Amino acid sequence: MTIKRHGVGPRLSQAVVHGDTVYLAGMVAADPSADAKGQTQQILKKIDETLAAVGSHKSKILSATVYVANMGIYGDMNAAWDAWVDPANTPARATVEARLASPKYLVEIMAVAAIN
Repeated sequence: MTIKRHGVGPRLSQAVVHGDTVYLAGMVAADPSADAKGQTQQILKKIDETLAAVGSHKSKILSATVYVANMGIYGDMNAAWDAWVDPANTPARATVEARLASPKYLVEIMAVAAIN
């Protein structure tokens, strides 16, 4: 099977396609001055765009890992997630409190999705 990388940079690729599966890198908000809900909305938009670029869709997400800087923002993150996620095709998901790459980031999400 071939491996195709998208959004390749010196440290990571935004997405890696192997067979009928796409692995997304952890994504953070472009504008980290937003609150947790706003950052999550930005990230989910990036996920939509990245999945579309490789021929997939949020309804095909198999699993997601959500990293939050503080569990106190869990509700705000979930408000954005719940408004976005396909309710007929919810993925397996874990949410973990973690120190992110910079204190300005409140949320980071990575996902795996099917392509077919």
